[in-house]
Amino acid sequence: MQANGAGQDEDSELSCLNNSAQNGESSSAGGAHTNGLSTTNNGNSVSNNNGVPAASNNTVSSDTNSVKKKKRLSQSEEDVIRLIGQHLHDLGLHQTVDLLMQESGCRLEHPSATKFRNHVMEGEWDKAESDLNELKALMHSPSAIVRMKFLLLQQKYLEYLEDAKVLEALQVLRAELTPLKYNTERIHILSGYLMCSHAEDLRVKADWEGKGTASRTKLLDKLQTYLPPSVMLPPRRLQTLLRQAVELQRERCLYHNTKLDSGLDSVSLLLDHACSRKQFPCYTQQILTEHCNEVWFCKFSNDGTKLATGSKDTTVIVWHVDTESHQLKLMKTLEGHAYGVSYLAWSPDDSYLIACGPDDCSELWLWNIQTGDLRIKMSQSHEDSLTSVAWNPDGKRFVTGGQRGQFYQCDLDGNLLDSWEGVRVQCLWCLGDTRTVLASDTHQRIRGYNFEDLTDRNIVQEDHPIMSFTVSKNGRLALLNVATQGVHLWDLHDRVLVRKYQGVTQGFYTIHSCFGGHNEDFIASGSEDHKVYIWHKRSELPIAELTGHTRTVNCVSWNPVVPGLLASASDDGTVRIWGPAPFLDIQDTEGLNGNGLSRVCQATHVIRITPPWRDVHQMT
Repeated sequence: MQANGAGQDEDSELSCLNNSAQNGESSSAGGAHTNGLSTTNNGNSVSNNNGVPAASNNTVSSDTNSVKKKKRLSQSEEDVIRLIGQHLHDLGLHQTVDLLMQESGCRLEHPSATKFRNHVMEGEWDKAESDLNELKALMHSPSAIVRMKFLLLQQKYLEYLEDAKVLEALQVLRAELTPLKYNTERIHILSGYLMCSHAEDLRVKADWEGKGTASRTKLLDKLQTYLPPSVMLPPRRLQTLLRQAVELQRERCLYHNTKLDSGLDSVSLLLDHACSRKQFPCYTQQILTEHCNEVWFCKFSNDGTKLATGSKDTTVIVWHVDTESHQLKLMKTLEGHAYGVSYLAWSPDDSYLIACGPDDCSELWLWNIQTGDLRIKMSQSHEDSLTSVAWNPDGKRFVTGGQRGQFYQCDLDGNLLDSWEGVRVQCLWCLGDTRTVLASDTHQRIRGYNFEDLTDRNIVQEDHPIMSFTVSKNGRLALLNVATQGVHLWDLHDRVLVRKYQGVTQGFYTIHSCFGGHNEDFIASGSEDHKVYIWHKRSELPIAELTGHTRTVNCVSWNPVVPGLLASASDDGTVRIWGPAPFLDIQDTEGLNGNGLSRVCQATHVIRITPPWRDVHQMT
């Protein structure tokens, strides 16, 4: 990897001293470190960590002969040695770095870069400016010298101000920074710091660490970005590469479903990252059987502490979710929905729940979840069909509609605020801008409607009926259940079909899919073949097929707070709660790292004894 397009194949003297090593020449002088970064012993002999004196001249001669016989290092080998050397130097193992550089014939950075580094860290700004002239010849973009000089002078100016040397600081501003004719806006900001009353005020207003090692190190990190890596390595380059490798492995792990610390201390570098499927919500943890007829819909609340289920039996049941044990208990039963409940929507703050019925239902119920009371029962006309609803993000309005051409915007008291005539709505969604409402209609499309300026536009066009859709939290992606086609993923910004997911059986029944898991990396959907299908967002093939239901699975909902909790509602009259395997065998336990993620992909079978209410499903 290269910084700013700088090449790795600079003149060999920039990174390694192989030629001199092969000719038997020493790569160090006097008592200085061979890596050129610092001086340690004032000419005294160097000892290793065990107090053993440095090798004699005869030994050095023998080592040199050994180096002569070694083949020339490749560019990648030189890079690795330099990366290791930099990391060891940062750990303070300077003598180890010396030995590594001497034996390999490499050096960490160009001598001019070393001199520049030392002058910056010591605050010798005039010498550091002089060093820039030497570095100019080694840079691919000599014009960057002006930007580097500006950064140096800015640090010099701020340090003068902190030391209360106002006249010297003013001289730097007028005679050195301003003549550069670079970033005049920043110069105006810097001039304002002259009014700071004390050093702490300066550090706060300038967002600056103050004179010393911290700010100068940060300055060096910025300056390095203008230098080729063959001249000076980017700071902490080995850690950066390792972190990128770990993140890439996580991204490629199909079952990774946990937020982890981005630091390297939370993982082992000795094994590849791989999460076990047993840590994924593939196992039935609980079966809810309180409904006495088909269950058409289920939805977790936004805070993940409740689950609402709607059924053909005319009831809505609200369940409490224990986010630690992942067990659900019945909280409230809301009755009186004469046509059954086919759709539910939580308000943004989870205070209210709206219930809609099937096609022939002209009524809508708005429930206060805290009290269990019905706030309103809304019906504009007996000819209406109110089958879908969506909350505006402000929590003060909602939109509702159906396939008979009704499309309303209402307040919490059911008062009609706006309406759109002639739109046969199949499903609704309000975007985060609080103005745009997405509606799928009987023309196999999704259109965006703006109730403020009464404009609409086409966003998605399919070739088959869109039975339902949902939108990701960031409003970028839409997940569609398309009749006879299955589940499709669309990019709403670019208005393109991203992916078609395979496996699910989708006819003309309304099936609701969902995004879920950590960072919404996964997609789940019910199916007419009685299964729940789960895909990784980037993979068309399912990573899990969950069996257990005995009839069509109408709806799935992923807990937004607990990534390992999934609910499914079925025509078999049950709601299943899916989670990780209830027990882990020894092999899985040994594969767990400190964050509870298994690095073992192969699952072995274990015998489990479970209570009667628990149906532990072993995936095939």
